[in-house]
Amino acid sequence: MTETPKRTTRAGHGADTIYWDPVKKSYVGAVSLGYAPNGKRRRPKVYGKTKTEVRQKIRDLKKEVQTGVKAPANYTVTDAVNDWLERGLKGRDEKGTIGKNRSMANKHLIPLIGKAKLKELSADDVDDWLDSRAEFLATRSLRDLLAILRRSIAHAQRRDKAARNVALLVTAPEGRPGRPSKALNLEQAKAVLVAARPSRLYAYLVVSLLSGVRTEEARPLTWDHVFLSPLEGAPPHVAVWRSVRKHGETKTRKSRRTIALPKQVVDVLEEHSRWQRQERASKGMEWSPAGRVFTTRSGEPLDAANVRRDFKAIVKKAGLEPEWTPRELRHSFVSLLSDHGIPLERIALLVGHSSQATTEAVYRKQLRPVITQGAEAMDEIFADDDGGAEAHGA
Repeated sequence: MTETPKRTTRAGHGADTIYWDPVKKSYVGAVSLGYAPNGKRRRPKVYGKTKTEVRQKIRDLKKEVQTGVKAPANYTVTDAVNDWLERGLKGRDEKGTIGKNRSMANKHLIPLIGKAKLKELSADDVDDWLDSRAEFLATRSLRDLLAILRRSIAHAQRRDKAARNVALLVTAPEGRPGRPSKALNLEQAKAVLVAARPSRLYAYLVVSLLSGVRTEEARPLTWDHVFLSPLEGAPPHVAVWRSVRKHGETKTRKSRRTIALPKQVVDVLEEHSRWQRQERASKGMEWSPAGRVFTTRSGEPLDAANVRRDFKAIVKKAGLEPEWTPRELRHSFVSLLSDHGIPLERIALLVGHSSQATTEAVYRKQLRPVITQGAEAMDEIFADDDGGAEAHGA
């Protein structure tokens, strides 16, 4: 016959008490938290299947009282993620940053650990969840997922809905190898531009490929930042001063730059401007010098998803594999300049990087693997030394 657990009490007046409740069939912990403002004793209760579980809940409850954080009992991971997406990303692009994070969370986070109560979530739970995704996702995607969870819990902490952030105790595992970015060679780049010629995306692709602007910088570009016939002494140029990011800011301070335009880009943009004026006039729409350079047929801003779709069709028409993306036009720009012998520090300025180290790290596969300037300089320096090296060696 199984012996009924006996009531156990810690010594001292007002001490915490743990006892067995035969009705609820669980251990009960009565916690002593002093007195409320009305003079009544505060004795909340916690429940568990074992004394150890009850003791841990008592410690957690006291910690909440000490920190002033009272995590809601039924507040789940899903609640935390949705609150962060709704309130923690105000001002961000709905179709960009918010859309990307929401898509990842709805696909890989919420269905798997979303039902877990946030106050009961452990580092082991987070580890197990990430490990289950490592078979399907690239390492970068796993890191992005962990970042979503960390920021969601941090947002909950700022609103006194979580006592601690267990996601900070976890490191994302190695996942599947991601698809490496690649660059078009000169023949492929020419083929893409020929295939794009009849498309309304043609000017967009020419500017992206021949000037190296990011896709997020090309889409919000306005005509008042395009100078095709500047004052005497200045070359045609474009002022890259905004992007689709929050408040229109560029990615970094050095991303805010002015780029001289090749003659081919100038010719294409002049033709594009004439065509856009005619198109808008035929529809009774007013043309504005402050309007966007690249728009939809209805004059709306280009959407990133639509650009990717149209670019995929153009690439296929050019006879290339369809896996190419618009952002790889920037990689192609770097690669073509590097192959042409343009120094790394100049490429860094053109693409708007804070240092050439960033350019080298991001585009290491597109840059020429051998730095020849040192060897070329030494050849010039010692060009007049008539065989001195050979004589010394002899």
